[in-house]
Amino acid sequence: MLNFIWAGFFIIAFISAVFQSFVGNAGIWNDLSASLFSTAHLGFRIALDLTGILCFWLGLMKIAEKSGLTELLAKTLKPLFHKIMPDVKKDSPAFGAIVMNIAANILGLDNAATPMGIKAMELLQDENEDKTKASNAQILFMVINSSAVTLIPITILMYRFQAGSANPSAVFIPILLATSMSTLSGFLATVWWQKINIFNKVVMSYIIGGIAFIALTIWGFYLLDVASRAQVSYVVSNALLYGLVIAFIVSGLIKKLNIFELFIEGAKDGFNTAIKIIPYLVAMLTAIGVLRASGTLDYIVDFITIVVEKLGGNTDFVYALPTAIMKPLSGSGARAMMLDTFSVYGVDSFAGFASSIVQGSTETTFYVLAVYFGAVKINNTRSALPLALLADVIGIISAILLAYMFYQ
Repeated sequence: MLNFIWAGFFIIAFISAVFQSFVGNAGIWNDLSASLFSTAHLGFRIALDLTGILCFWLGLMKIAEKSGLTELLAKTLKPLFHKIMPDVKKDSPAFGAIVMNIAANILGLDNAATPMGIKAMELLQDENEDKTKASNAQILFMVINSSAVTLIPITILMYRFQAGSANPSAVFIPILLATSMSTLSGFLATVWWQKINIFNKVVMSYIIGGIAFIALTIWGFYLLDVASRAQVSYVVSNALLYGLVIAFIVSGLIKKLNIFELFIEGAKDGFNTAIKIIPYLVAMLTAIGVLRASGTLDYIVDFITIVVEKLGGNTDFVYALPTAIMKPLSGSGARAMMLDTFSVYGVDSFAGFASSIVQGSTETTFYVLAVYFGAVKINNTRSALPLALLADVIGIISAILLAYMFYQ
């Protein structure tokens, strides 16, 4: 699947460029060539920037692993994982890394989530019988990860604040609901595809518990005044981030471990991992780059606008579509689209409101896939990409519907 999609991006960009050449845009070829070089450089730069983060967090992960902290955290979700990942050993250390990755995603701690996710994928690869293709457990983890619920969308709130929004946190509840829909749909589609029975007390109790937790979070933030919501989100997320670092260090000290040596050992793994993912990042980003430079995404938005207008529908949402279409392809590209929407239409306009929800409720699926599977050198990702993209589509549709519902 990934093989055809990667080649398809280049071919579609070429066809678009040929068409534009005939209508007088000869400069499109220069745009495509420039995109190839710039995105190849970007892929290396991202991996280079990621190196420090990987070294730091994988160093801490080594301390947590040796001190037993990851095993302790894993116990909270082990009963669930035993049911939905039956092929993984019950005492697998992967469960601890998965729990920490999901927790970091839920709290909006992106810098911590990626290294922990890579570690989880590597541990799942240790138990993968066919090292050349993704296992069911790896697929399910990737789908959950790429659509993970974000309780505190601090980045979106801060961008809205910086853009002068009168109510930066107005998107908090819509984002939480939209990303919950994305995660739930991705999870259900994957377990259905893998023929996993979730209609048992264990799985259903976790699902109901998760929904209740989200409802309580919404209620808690609803009780805060408008001005306090963004500030509370900012303080809580950063305090939890640093608190996590302290927990790792203290757990090692309690166990009387040589935490500095363990940190260095884990950091070396982080450096090696960063080197391994460079080819995968360059391959994916160059394909995405030429697709974007070819103007294909603009054609898609224009086509959707025409169809909606012909059907007599409201087209206000189309101004958020560039963010929606770009997000699975490129996080920085989607962020640029959202900020451009703020600039052109206003941060508190419907377009600005909708693009904020879209940005916060979907994930950079192709980036996550390239990094996670690239770290374990898997090219055959099987159903991982279509299932993750399905979750993205549900998240985007939910975000747009919720924008209409909540926008005043």
